[in-house]
Amino acid sequence: MPEKTRLRIALAGNPNTGKSTVFNALTGLKQHTGNWAGKTVGNAVGEFSFGAWQAKLYDLPGIYSLFSECAEERAAKDFICYEQPDIVLVVLDATSLERNLPLGLQIMELTENVIFCLNLTDEAEKRGISVDDVRLEKLTGVPVIKMAARQGVGLRELKEMLLAVAEGRKSIRPIGIDWDAFAPETESGYHSAEFQEKRSLAFLSRAKEICDAVVQKKEERDSRTERMDKILLSPKTGIPFMLLLLGGVFWITVAGANVPSEFLMRQFHQCGAVMRNGLLTLQAPLWLQGLLLDGVWLTVSWVVAVMLPPMAIFFPLFTLLEDFGLLPRIAFNLDGLFQKAGAHGKQALTMCMGFGCNAAGVTACRIIESPRERLIAILTNCFVPCNGRFPTLILLSGFFFARGNPIAAGGFVFLLIVLAVGITLAVSFLLSKTILRGVPSAFVLELPPYRRPKLWDVIVRSMLDRTIFVLARAVTVAIPAGAVIWLCQNIMVNGHTLLYGMAALLEPLGALMGLSGVILMAFLLGIPANEIVIPILLMVYSQSGTLVEAEGIAQAGAILAANGWTWVTAVCVILFSLNHFPCATTLLTIRKETGSLLWTGLSFLLPTVVGVLLCIAVHLLALLVGIFF
Repeated sequence: MPEKTRLRIALAGNPNTGKSTVFNALTGLKQHTGNWAGKTVGNAVGEFSFGAWQAKLYDLPGIYSLFSECAEERAAKDFICYEQPDIVLVVLDATSLERNLPLGLQIMELTENVIFCLNLTDEAEKRGISVDDVRLEKLTGVPVIKMAARQGVGLRELKEMLLAVAEGRKSIRPIGIDWDAFAPETESGYHSAEFQEKRSLAFLSRAKEICDAVVQKKEERDSRTERMDKILLSPKTGIPFMLLLLGGVFWITVAGANVPSEFLMRQFHQCGAVMRNGLLTLQAPLWLQGLLLDGVWLTVSWVVAVMLPPMAIFFPLFTLLEDFGLLPRIAFNLDGLFQKAGAHGKQALTMCMGFGCNAAGVTACRIIESPRERLIAILTNCFVPCNGRFPTLILLSGFFFARGNPIAAGGFVFLLIVLAVGITLAVSFLLSKTILRGVPSAFVLELPPYRRPKLWDVIVRSMLDRTIFVLARAVTVAIPAGAVIWLCQNIMVNGHTLLYGMAALLEPLGALMGLSGVILMAFLLGIPANEIVIPILLMVYSQSGTLVEAEGIAQAGAILAANGWTWVTAVCVILFSLNHFPCATTLLTIRKETGSLLWTGLSFLLPTVVGVLLCIAVHLLALLVGIFF
């Protein structure tokens, strides 16, 4: 069999056209299919074969135009212009061809080797929309393949067209726009600002002309998407529904995480006992046993047992909302609030991603074109709690306020989320009126049709792309952190441990904040991973030199209460957990995204100062209430 010839193919298109689904179908990779622009700013790469050809497929970021300075659009344009792929597949949404086609026309100006993939034809048929693909090909000069990629429809025809183009049996001659009608030979010519504006309008006008000729719509009652959007996007019903939905997600997460968390901790305890017996048999020194088991192993045990169950519940639920098409609508409902705060509406999306991981939320800020508004989004992303902070919030809410009632605990955590969003908006407004002054810009938010999620794909993607990824990062950080924490608790200086000395230095500030030096020290040592803050506190309180294997919320809460914690302490710790410096991974990500130590330093100080001030205010208020009442 002859060796296969290689091709380089780029996959371009608007967000929500099913572009990543086409990518998955061709390559067989489980590439995540997001519902908004910027889900992936870099290029995903996969390979597939057709005939005697082997193709490398590059999934470019979802974009609307090649003219703006958005990082995504620059990346896509640069790839097409400078990497010069052999073929560019442009995925078009058959239900919204007029909105999608301008990008296809723009790409036709950059390269002749273009094929249109007219996707979501099944959705179009449900809405009474038909597209004449033969006439569309005649008017554009570009091959058109009708597809429904989620069902695998059109993939064979697409590969046949690729083969025909690759072998020279099918020639492509795109019909461009007559630019002489838009830019007469003047002194400024084709480089005038007036021409650039006319060029953009020309693509829109040409797209409308073509769509008028090839698209037919039947008059019928509202589709399912339109009917649902009347409820979910209404100012009166949309936000209440969104709040109930998110509240339900957090309640399910809280209620479902306790039992598996306790089970995992018991399993880790049993494994630790086996390993301890093994080290004793090998006559390992006591300090090595303590370092490996009481330091590293117990830290990793806590991180996994406390993190894994909530993530295994939260991320699939979050992915289901995303696949169904609800997350972009949540962002739509929040858009007005961010605009009033002087920030960009897309910040609602980056904030939602921050609930999973603040570092991921910071990276997602690339979707915001304005440097000023992008900085606001980056600096405020850590004001929403990431997955690493949820265990602390769940534990304290469940023990001190819900008294073990999962419904009450879920409701309390939900209120904390609302508070975090409110603080994010307030700080965004403050930044937009001071060091980052400016007028918020407008943007286009694509609202995809509601689609039935594929449950198995959701489980696989959420576990592999999110849960396992975040857990692996946390464990990687927890291993050296556990060793350092154990050493600090067991190395004596002037009759006291290093942890005691650190706590003593922080005691005045901690007392003013309604906390203690020990609590502040735990937050500082927890900078590698927020998950280990509570384990550090339990280790110090136990005075055993090791992390305490508290089994569940009740035992951990009892240890805290026995060491002087009150509901005021719990409130202040919750507030500081919501508002304090980002973890090390997020700080490194901010440094990479901004390229500035100044902005990285400000991202460390800003939430910390807010948290300190809030804790002081609550503590003083509690003292006043205690004095007068």
